[in-house]
Order: sequence, then structure tokens, then C-alpha cells
Amino acid sequence: MIYSYGKVPIMSELSGEKLNKSESIQKSIESILATVKECNSNITDIREPQKDLQDVAQKKMDEIGENRGRPLFYPYIGSGSGQGALVELQDGSVKLDLINGIGIHILGHSHPKILEASLKAAISDVTVQGNLQPNDEYYKMGEKLVQLAKKKSHLQHAWITTSGSMANEIALKISRQKNTPARMVVAMKDAFAGRSTMMTEIGDNPAHAVGQPQYGEVLRLPFYDKNDPQSSEKSLRMLKEHVAKHEGQISAMVFEPIQGEGGFRVAPREFFVPMLEFCKEKGIAIWLDEVQTFCRTGEFFAYETLGLGEYVDILTLAKTAQVAATLYTSEYNPKPGLIAGTFAGSSVALASGRAALDVLSDGTYMGQSGRVHAIHAKFTEVFNGLIEGSCKGLLEDAGGIGLMVAVTPFGGEKDKVMSLLKVMYKNGLMAFACGHGPYRLRFLVPATITDSEIQLAGKILEKSILEMK
Repeated sequence: MIYSYGKVPIMSELSGEKLNKSESIQKSIESILATVKECNSNITDIREPQKDLQDVAQKKMDEIGENRGRPLFYPYIGSGSGQGALVELQDGSVKLDLINGIGIHILGHSHPKILEASLKAAISDVTVQGNLQPNDEYYKMGEKLVQLAKKKSHLQHAWITTSGSMANEIALKISRQKNTPARMVVAMKDAFAGRSTMMTEIGDNPAHAVGQPQYGEVLRLPFYDKNDPQSSEKSLRMLKEHVAKHEGQISAMVFEPIQGEGGFRVAPREFFVPMLEFCKEKGIAIWLDEVQTFCRTGEFFAYETLGLGEYVDILTLAKTAQVAATLYTSEYNPKPGLIAGTFAGSSVALASGRAALDVLSDGTYMGQSGRVHAIHAKFTEVFNGLIEGSCKGLLEDAGGIGLMVAVTPFGGEKDKVMSLLKVMYKNGLMAFACGHGPYRLRFLVPATITDSEIQLAGKILEKSILEMK
């Protein structure tokens, strides 16, 4: 039906809705997905580099290093193809990818639901959406985030942005505005919050802040130490000392519920609660950095896993969502003008992030009987087998939580850990490092990994450690 307003026809159905419902477009997408599946059908196991492809791939990697001023950490350029936990590179090799872009690809490579959402979004009228002019993909992502967050917290609002650093910058601004003139922040030792100037100060790695100014606005607390029975009391006591010394000057306490860059360190609920109750008493904002933990602990939010939702004022997330977001309660809803920004994310990122969250909501992955917990248990079993067996004395402390798995090789010596990563890569397994002494291997595992691939990861790790021995 067509209505008229003056001389301009008004359609009863939007053109964008017609695109979404188009049978020809849907058939084209199905055809593309079938072709992708067929082309990826030979990606079933790790594979050595192909001699006839190595020179061209190396030339590209050299040029990347020249263009950005430093070489790639791994000799890695993806071919654009992969299947689940396996990824194909331009040198023809196939690796078991257990770092996933440092946590971006939680469903692995070429997941059909992600591809389908991406293809549909790719034909929309704009490639990038912003906070001034969003499309439906923006609406659907915000809707999902608020829906998930409301279940077990007082979080009511989500502001979408492009990176974890930017989400954390927004969180800082929100806490300072609400609690002005307070501007100081309490953060944990060995924290990581991003790479912007202020976030490198909130973080606790001097290598990330060489030559950068220090504003003296961050007060440090020790994170939980499982080897110290007095750990919780020490951190609470230090928090109270900071507040006594800087009464009325502290705007927020920020922490990762499970430390990421700091070593995949896990703390019990009992460690956090006394400090959070004290912050509430003093009017200090409680800001959880879930940039890495989002969707990885067996629940959508680590605060659900730890039972901390009632305390949270502000929360940041990224990685799994493909975009980033700052969530906050109505009490911390900022005044107009404080937060904005041209970019909210590409249409494809917004749509594929929503699709990932929908897949993870299907009842298969989350909860005590979900796949996330099962994956962690299987990894722990495999790694503990190595610790007690062939790698005894060379490997220790398998841990982490959910899809965040870590283990310490060679006593945590940095040079040996970094060398081991390269040997593992050569043997077909991708991981990365975390921690600052001990240094550890970290695995950000895709939720689609199979049991046989977990066993394969254990075999490659064992082979690589024994090679170095």
C-alpha cells in the first residue's frame, strides 16, 4: 500500500525491510555460505607451510613490518579462511588458533551464524555507524547488552564505542563527573586497562608507558594471592588507608574480575565483597573491566560468576562483542555532552557481535553444565596430565577460568616463555603470554573447540616443551 504526503509517495514497508526479507538475497547468502563451507572443507588439521607460497607470504610480512615500523610478533597473515579453532595462513599452513585475535573470535573461524549476519549487514547503506546516525544493527546490539546486563545487576544503559580503551576512558569520565571533584582511581597491581595515555597509567606495566607522563592519579592495591592466607585482609586494609589519606578525592575503584594481562589470575568472591561494600559506603564508583572476561567465565558476565552484580555501577566490555561498550546504572547516567564520538562500529561488527551473543544464548554454552565449563575442565585435565607426567618440573600451575586458560612453563622465566611461544607456533599451535613474573602461556579458547582439538593442543605443547628441554 502507498500513502501520499503532498506529492511524495510514502511506502508502508521500508526499503531496508524489503532487503532483509528478499528471497533472492537470502538465496545468494545461502549460496555464499555453501561455497565457504566447501572451500574450507580441507581445513581439518594443522598443516606445514607450502614451499610455493612461502616467498610471497614472507614478502607481505616484511612489508607490513616496514610499513608499521616493527615486525609482526608471529609470521602470520591469514588467508581469510578457517574452520572453528583452525586457521589457514597465506603461507599455506594451518594453525590451531587458541588466541583468537586476543579474544575477538569467541566462536572461532568461519562460524556460519557470524558469516550470515556479516553478509546481511554488508549490504546495508553504510559501512560504519555512529552515535549520531545509527542503523538497526546498533539498536540490536544495545538491546542485547542491556537485556543481558539487567538480569543480575542494576546496569540499565549501554554506550557503544569501538575499543576497550575507549570504553574504559568513557567509564573514567562517567565516574569523575558523578563524583566530582574526586578524580583519583583505585586500581589493582598488575592490571591492564588499554593503551591510551590514562589507561596505561591505570594499567601496571611500565613497558606500556615508556616516555609517557604520570599524573599521580592512580592508587594501587594488590590483587588476590592464592598463596597468602592474609591476601584479602591486606588489600582491604590498604584500600582503607588510601581512602583515609585521600578522603573525598577517589572517584572509582576499577578492577578486572579475573586479571587478563596480569596472568589469568582468579580471585574468590570473598576477596572482593568487603572492598566493594566499603566503596559503596564511601560513595566510590565500582567499575568492572570485563573487556576480556565478557562471555568467557561460564556466564555472560564475570560478575554473575562471582555473584557481584548488586555492587556494579559501571562496566566495560569488548572483544567478544566485536565492538566495545560502557554499561552503567541510571545513577551514573552522564550529563549530555560528556560522552559522544563519531564511530560506534562497522555495520558488520555490530551485526556479527549481536549474532555471537545470540549463539551463546542458546543454552549450550553458559551455566554450570555448559560447554564453557566443560572446555575448561578438559584443558585443565590435559595440562595437569603433562604437569604430572612428561613435563614434570617444566610445567606448572594450570588454571584460569572458563575459556581463559593459563599454565606456567619453565618457572615463568620470560625469555624461555617467549621462545616457547615461537616453538609452539612452528609446531602448529598459537597462544600468547600473560603475567609479569611469573610469565605464563595464555589461551583464549574458542567456544567451538572440539575435545580432539584440546588433546591436539596438549600434544603440541608437550612436543614444544620437550624440544626446548
